[in-house]
Amino acid sequence: MSTVSTMPATGRVSVGGAVFAIALVVLALVPWFTGSTFHFHIAIMVCLAAMASAGLATIAWVGQLSLAHGAFVGIGAYASVLLVTRLGVPFLIALPASAIVAGAVAYLIGKPLLRLCGVYFVLITFALNELFRLVMLEFPSVSGGSSGIAGIPKISLFGIVLEHQPEVYVFTLVMLAFVMALLWTIRNGPLGRRFAAVEENLVLAEASGIPTARTQNAAFVIGSAIAGFTGAIMAHYIGFISPESFAFQLSVSYVIILVTGGRLSLAGPLIGAIFLVPLPEFLRSAQQYQHIIYGVVLILVLRFLPGGLAALPRKLLGSERSGG
Repeated sequence: MSTVSTMPATGRVSVGGAVFAIALVVLALVPWFTGSTFHFHIAIMVCLAAMASAGLATIAWVGQLSLAHGAFVGIGAYASVLLVTRLGVPFLIALPASAIVAGAVAYLIGKPLLRLCGVYFVLITFALNELFRLVMLEFPSVSGGSSGIAGIPKISLFGIVLEHQPEVYVFTLVMLAFVMALLWTIRNGPLGRRFAAVEENLVLAEASGIPTARTQNAAFVIGSAIAGFTGAIMAHYIGFISPESFAFQLSVSYVIILVTGGRLSLAGPLIGAIFLVPLPEFLRSAQQYQHIIYGVVLILVLRFLPGGLAALPRKLLGSERSGG
């Protein structure tokens, strides 16, 4: 009896996964269907937001929520720009180097930072984000100060410059697929199981022999490295950065994307970015009410879907079961 009863549910989950995959492919192709440069730009920004939020998700998997994520995006952006413009390093080398720099900074500050948890960790990371912005403003020779750095070279691969948005979009899609594949590998491996144990019960994980401090630091380093990786791509796509580009608001936007999509779901960052990044553009016609509508949408999602939009199919499936 148990085998018979579980088979339909498994089938429904498989069908749901297939529908989700098809929907993603269709959405990814929308810019080519329309041919609009605006749609290509939105799609690129969705990919970048999903990548950065995926890094934040890694940190959330160990029960922490960082408000310094924007700072690590900035560290990666500045590392890549300075390597390319001042040292003549090719973009393909500067890109992984920016992730390494951001990860190294996270490793150095992670040990003392991660002794704090909950609201204390959130507050200290908020202060860290502001510290990054203020320090960069104090060193205009490095950051460009309040004027920022303009005229950043475009993304270049083996001497081929990606000048047009469709080319950049393909590149960001591939990079997003790489990041999501990395997260899937981590989530389904031994490290992912340690992350889940620490997130569920820190004390019990410690008692079970899991090195909780090292596990949390590993998540912080990986998540921050992904943020730096994203920052490098973002800087060379937009062509301008300044310390204000990586202010506290950027970190908050990544938190909102992650929580709305699903904090503990692998697909959460992607779903949140697809839903929230284009939303302000759709609300542009009601500009005076834009922030109100945006807030109402977020409250509704968080009120009725605590697990984020990623939990919607599971919730609908549960309702269908109880109704049937």
